[in-house]
Amino acid sequence: MAENRRFLLARRPVGEPVAQDFTLVSEAVPPPPPGGIIVRNHYASLDPAQRGWMDDAESYMPPIALGDPVRATTVGVVHASDNPDFAAGQWVMGLNALEDYSVAMPGGFTLPIDVTAVASPSNFLSALGAVGLTAYFGLTEVAKPQAGETLLVSGAAGAVGSAVGQIGRIMGCRVIGIAGGAQKCRRLIEDYGFDAAIDYKGKDHAALVAEIAAAAPDGVDVVFENVGGAVLEAEVFTLAHNARIVLCGLIAEYNTPEKLGLRNLWQILARRATIHGFLIADYAHRFAEGGAQMAQWLAEGRLRADEDVQEGLENVYPAFMRLFSGANTGKLVLKIA
Repeated sequence: MAENRRFLLARRPVGEPVAQDFTLVSEAVPPPPPGGIIVRNHYASLDPAQRGWMDDAESYMPPIALGDPVRATTVGVVHASDNPDFAAGQWVMGLNALEDYSVAMPGGFTLPIDVTAVASPSNFLSALGAVGLTAYFGLTEVAKPQAGETLLVSGAAGAVGSAVGQIGRIMGCRVIGIAGGAQKCRRLIEDYGFDAAIDYKGKDHAALVAEIAAAAPDGVDVVFENVGGAVLEAEVFTLAHNARIVLCGLIAEYNTPEKLGLRNLWQILARRATIHGFLIADYAHRFAEGGAQMAQWLAEGRLRADEDVQEGLENVYPAFMRLFSGANTGKLVLKIA
């Protein structure tokens, strides 16, 4: 008989999560509720946002309740259905959890997917999923860069950042990436086509400001922000007039009980810049449109999407922590089935 292993939040992490904050339990696979389905999860997305959902704090989504499985976007196969629009064996994507089987109610974020169109179903968690669409809509719809402008991407070697930089190049921008370590900076240039790469490690505020300014002598027109903290504080000193900052993520602050904030807001005023908070959920109704464009760029060889696939629900904790050590080398995905 099939069992349902579930990765539960046992207590709220203080700072960086430790293994004792979670527990892995086995339960019976539930039947589908009226109108619902049971999804056998094959792949799950591991994302920095999951760390924020573990805190008991007001956010754009309710916190994960203690004793509940850790929320995650998954792709999988319908195991059982009480919904005429979904048949057993059908592939779907949805906001579920880190578990073997999830109860899903179609009509929300649960959508059918065509896995015959991709190399792996996991692609719906990277280039054709929320990660790729975050890069696509955040840049094209929020930042609206023009050809010839300078785009600066923090966390540039990550799944979102690398896609943003490549889309920026497609749109005719000069693209500068900030990443941690020489190897990641090499990847920005050699694998993703960035024009310049800056290693933030080992640099104080003045040195980081100077290096960004040297790479963007006329100032930065668009910042796609994934990091926050000291990196963002350096970036605002290099903005061109009327620059736009797309605030997508703040991974430098996710494991800090006290949030750092931005201590030099005067630079935003002086440079007439704007900061726009961005969540991909606002564009859910346009996912098909964005996915079609991303798929076209992939097929044309204009876009590269790397995945770091870790295996086994029993290994979810060390896999998740790769996000914060910088060990992942592409979109971090957990293979469950």
